[in-house]
Amino acid sequence: MTKAIRTHRQVSGDDARARRNAFVLSAAQALYMVGATIQITVSGLVGYLLADDKSLSTFPVTAYVLGTLIATVPASMFMRRVGRRRGFMLGAILGILSAALAAFAIFTSSFWLFCFAMSLSGGYQAFAQYYRFAAADTASAAFRPKAISWVLAGGLIAAFVAPQIVIYSKDALAPETFAGTFIASAIVAVIAMAVLAFVDIPGNAATTDEADIPPRPLREILRQAKLRIAILTGMVSYGSMTFIMTATPLAMVASNHSVESAAFAIQWHIVAMFAPSFFTGQLIQRFGRERIVLAGMVLLACAGLVAASGQAIWQFNLVLALLGLGWNFGYIGSTTMVTDCHRPEERNKVQAINEFMVFGFVALASYSSGKILHEAGWTSVAVAFLPFVALAGGLALMLAVRGANWGGQGSQR
Repeated sequence: MTKAIRTHRQVSGDDARARRNAFVLSAAQALYMVGATIQITVSGLVGYLLADDKSLSTFPVTAYVLGTLIATVPASMFMRRVGRRRGFMLGAILGILSAALAAFAIFTSSFWLFCFAMSLSGGYQAFAQYYRFAAADTASAAFRPKAISWVLAGGLIAAFVAPQIVIYSKDALAPETFAGTFIASAIVAVIAMAVLAFVDIPGNAATTDEADIPPRPLREILRQAKLRIAILTGMVSYGSMTFIMTATPLAMVASNHSVESAAFAIQWHIVAMFAPSFFTGQLIQRFGRERIVLAGMVLLACAGLVAASGQAIWQFNLVLALLGLGWNFGYIGSTTMVTDCHRPEERNKVQAINEFMVFGFVALASYSSGKILHEAGWTSVAVAFLPFVALAGGLALMLAVRGANWGGQGSQR
């Protein structure tokens, strides 16, 4: 009886800390996403203005993702040594420096310097992508899906703040279009760094019993079919979203829609990405991770079909809304599946390999998006990612039908 009471108190205490961290990280996520949304919205347009070869217009976005890819594993290892809070604050510093350098690149009309600045900004994203995992570090198994959802819900603020910043700052330092936008992004990163000072996560969330168990080799951990499918569905969720979203502002402007219309479309895309996070955790608890991931794949497929149907403003808006909702279900579901497949002492290397695989695929998606749009048009962009969605959806369905532990060891936590 005493042991049960002690266990209950320990779980309650852990979740009290987890709730505080989730709120802090949700605020940090909001600020990070404001900057990220600003940059994703305008980087392709800035690339088009600066690049001599217009097929390279979306390469700044690719540089952003490549920066994330390169920094993903070092960020995880760095936080393993110095802790989550210091790592996250270093990421925000990278955000400040990169945004200031991007503004300077616009002033000097240097396309490649702008790309380099965007790659540094990718370093900020590499650290920020661990916010959702950090929220789960001190959470109980029951609270974990909600903690992840709460953090990602913070991005909803970006849907309303970022487009307004773009609209009001794009000509603030005229005639250098969008230079003021990146200065504003740097200021947002300064605020984010202050918020991150309140993160309270121990260096290792393992229990005493778990601390005596040596971590398994990565090869053994990856034998779990559930983990492999979780990583793949995360790759497809984020890659598909990036593939379409990167091309959309350029496609809208090419279809004689305004920059303001493109910013508005991105705004509702961000709403669809993060608003469902208020209830996605509950849906996962009720229906299971695999079914929610499968629903995400279905929504991504619907986005591709609508995109192929035409280029009216309402179609672009609907595409991005479906894309955002599909990303939310697929990404939160796959993230929760990943946290089921490793022990606390294994979290850094498993999360690092997950993020590396996800952003490797995202880098390929962002680069090929601009190429396909320039050489084959919007309809080709709309359908090119559908085979990947079908593959991921089929595997998620198989996992849901055969059971969460099919083909592997299941949760090891």
